[in-house]
Amino acid sequence: MKRVTGIGGIFFKAQDPKAMKDWYRKHLDIDAGDYGASFHWREADDPEKRGETVWTLFPHDPKYFAPSNSPFMVNYRVEDLHGLVALLREEGVEVEKVDDSDYGRFAWISDPEGNRIELWEPPAPKTE
Repeated sequence: MKRVTGIGGIFFKAQDPKAMKDWYRKHLDIDAGDYGASFHWREADDPEKRGETVWTLFPHDPKYFAPSNSPFMVNYRVEDLHGLVALLREEGVEVEKVDDSDYGRFAWISDPEGNRIELWEPPAPKTE
């Protein structure tokens, strides 16, 4: 089983999220809107598969990053979240939480230095 297939998102804290969003929009043309910017792409091995990487700013003290004090969190895309969570637990990694939602399946772990990591299995593509 492949564990991580890519980066689903980059989240980081800002003292003044609005000012930071304005700066990134003006200087780098990243329009973060209300919920962040999305960069769309296709899988190299299967161009029919589409994906996205989200870039989002958070207030400086979000509970979403807790228990980490790190100014960033990386969201990694995975193909089989529940399988990976089982393997991580077998390897002694503490899995903080697992959640299924309309946006996919999520789990949170921390690396040895306390950086919070979000694991994300995107929802299955909708058929029309």
